[in-house]
Order: sequence, then structure tokens, then C-alpha cells
Amino acid sequence: MELTAEERRYILKEFLRDIFHISDKEYQRRIWIRGEGPECDYFDEAVCRYSSSADSIFAEREKYGISEVQLNLLKKFHEEFEKFWEENDLPQIFIDTPEWTKITLMAKEVLEVFDYQK
Repeated sequence: MELTAEERRYILKEFLRDIFHISDKEYQRRIWIRGEGPECDYFDEAVCRYSSSADSIFAEREKYGISEVQLNLLKKFHEEFEKFWEENDLPQIFIDTPEWTKITLMAKEVLEVFDYQK
């Protein structure tokens, strides 16, 4: 079944929101580590949501209106993030590492190229 343009916009918006959460260490400390707030989220869930959306977005990037520049930056981020999540799963341990800081900064670059506004 083919997705409508509205459904694709929603999927892309949620995908970028997940990337925003990956970019935001304060959110991660509050939600992933301390479990505070109305959101109920864990690092594993964020990875699952991100990766399942990424698959469809990469497969049909033209239908999502993603430019070549956006795609290249997104792929670079995806490769680094995937390597990271395969070896790390406890934010309490990795949140202040240089490797995670690199991921959060790359996520911010992706958000900039998509002109994402929270």
C-alpha cells in the first residue's frame, strides 16, 4: 500500500524528532537516565524507532522530498550512529563520552540541513 504525501510528511517529522532527541543530552539525561517527565522513552526504543523509519526513508528518499545534500549528511550520521548503537546501550555510561558527543553534534548538523524546528 502506497503512503500518502501527508503520511510521508508525518513519518519524516517523527524521524527528525527522534534525531532531535539524539542531539539533546539534557533530554537524554532527563528521560533516558532519570526517567522524569511525561515521555516514556529509552535509548533502545529511540534506536528502534529511528532505524525502522530510516529504512523506509532511505529506500524512498525522493518521495520524502529529501535533497542530495540532506541525504549525504543523513547517511553519514546514520553510519556513525549505527556503529555506535551496536556497541553501546547504556546512556548512563556513554552520555559524556567523546564518541557520543560526536553523534549528538552530527545529529544537530542533520537537523540544521533539514531546517528542523522543535
